[in-house]
Amino acid sequence: MNTYIAYFDETGDDGANTQSSKQFVLTSAYMDSNSWQSNYNKIRECRKELKEKYGLHISEEIHTKHLVRDKGMYRSYNWSDEQRRNLLIDITKCISGLDIKFTNIIIDKTKIKTTDYRVLENALTYNIQRIENTSRGEWNYLIITDEGRLAPMRKTARAIRAYNPVQSHFGGTQNIPIKGMIEDVLAKDSKESFFIQLCDFVSFFADLYYRTEDRGEALPQRVERIVDGIFVKRVFATLEKGNVLNLKASNTHAYGFVIYPK
Repeated sequence: MNTYIAYFDETGDDGANTQSSKQFVLTSAYMDSNSWQSNYNKIRECRKELKEKYGLHISEEIHTKHLVRDKGMYRSYNWSDEQRRNLLIDITKCISGLDIKFTNIIIDKTKIKTTDYRVLENALTYNIQRIENTSRGEWNYLIITDEGRLAPMRKTARAIRAYNPVQSHFGGTQNIPIKGMIEDVLAKDSKESFFIQLCDFVSFFADLYYRTEDRGEALPQRVERIVDGIFVKRVFATLEKGNVLNLKASNTHAYGFVIYPK
């Protein structure tokens, strides 16, 4: 049986209130372990090209929100708005050329009706369920995430090994424990992982797409200065063309976004 590796990262605040963010996006990127080295090599070559074109150091973490908003260490590069747009386009093209799949879970906090709704825990459960469904018992998988939310993610992943209630087509729920996940959720610093950084990138743009296309809201001003709604749509069109989106995660969304609460 082959083993897959799944990386996770998120966009938004996982608190149930909407003051800091109206939605929470948890993105996973999973691949056959046999594809890991070739994917890594492709990303490494992309990073070399980004270094030559924009001066972006290969060891520099790609934190998409800060890159778009020109915050932190990115200010030292003195990129023009056009250069930053082109950099985002090049990263998108790089991702679309990988042998990998991304699943996006969106918790729309404006739809939460209970005070005890667990945003992160539910997002992780739904994401793991989609990976489990995709595997169909033909491969197992290992989960790696950034260190920030490790404790609740590890606790949740352990719990659904034993109790994973799934809505039945005949009404009610049935317990279908997670069987394909091996080991506890493991942690890795996002600065040391190209793949977690790619999850950050896709998650950030999934958040923007959901805002503009699904909720019909305007982009934040500091974001809209660099990317508009058309740019966001082109990012996902490119990812779809590259066949890197898990479109089967949801049959009700064009790009497979899984959106809860219903």
